[in-house]
Amino acid sequence: MLKIGFLGSGKMAQALAKGFIASGLTRAENLIASSPPQDSKLLEEFQSLGGKITNDNTEVTRQADILILAVKPFAVTPVLESIKNSFSNSHLLMSIAMGIKIEALEKCLPGKPRILRAMPNTPAAFGVGASVICGGSYATPQDVDLAEKLMSAVGICRTAPETSFDAITALSGSGPAYVFTIIEALSDGGVKMGLPRDLATQLAIQTTLGAATMAKLSDDHLAVLREAVTSPAGSTAAGLHVLEKGGVRGWIASAVEAATERCILVSSKK
Repeated sequence: MLKIGFLGSGKMAQALAKGFIASGLTRAENLIASSPPQDSKLLEEFQSLGGKITNDNTEVTRQADILILAVKPFAVTPVLESIKNSFSNSHLLMSIAMGIKIEALEKCLPGKPRILRAMPNTPAAFGVGASVICGGSYATPQDVDLAEKLMSAVGICRTAPETSFDAITALSGSGPAYVFTIIEALSDGGVKMGLPRDLATQLAIQTTLGAATMAKLSDDHLAVLREAVTSPAGSTAAGLHVLEKGGVRGWIASAVEAATERCILVSSKK
């Protein structure tokens, strides 16, 4: 089975680890993660999944063939510096670090490092993630296929040019936070109208799930699906009028724009 090492043991690393184990792609004992001592709580959480933990990044390179770089952008250079003497041609590195371009990663490692870049999201922990990947200068077609297999095990996976990654990060990487906010708002509306909080939240979650499933499985355009729920002079039309008047559509699009600009800013500093 695949031996996968995580350089970083945060929430995204944990989500991927959960997904890989649940999918049967590998076993927990074949996973190892590293983080500095001050991140002991994150390491404990990763260990609770059944994986091995260490404070030594080179230990991860010794025990794994596939390395997943899962650290904050500011930590990328020191982490890669710490493994450059133990990194070899047999290793495949997949970075999920926001905003860090493949070219910058390649410069941190010796020789012709096989590197890919991926942008997953946290629903990968439950096998319903959305990921996009692209290969670096020295990554082989087989490397890209393997990365696609990894990410497809925890949801859907697509390939795209690296120039699209800032917008992808803003849309699908940050997107779950936007959706959670919408679900909370739906629940709050139900409570305001007299529903118990538990019932309102359950209905909001299931309604969101159901609508997303319909959008995925139906051949109809999203506008057609929306119109099918909207009767003339009905309650849905009244509610949609308030959303449009409040500029909800524009605010959500602007959130993606703002997140993209933040990613671009991070990229420009590297």
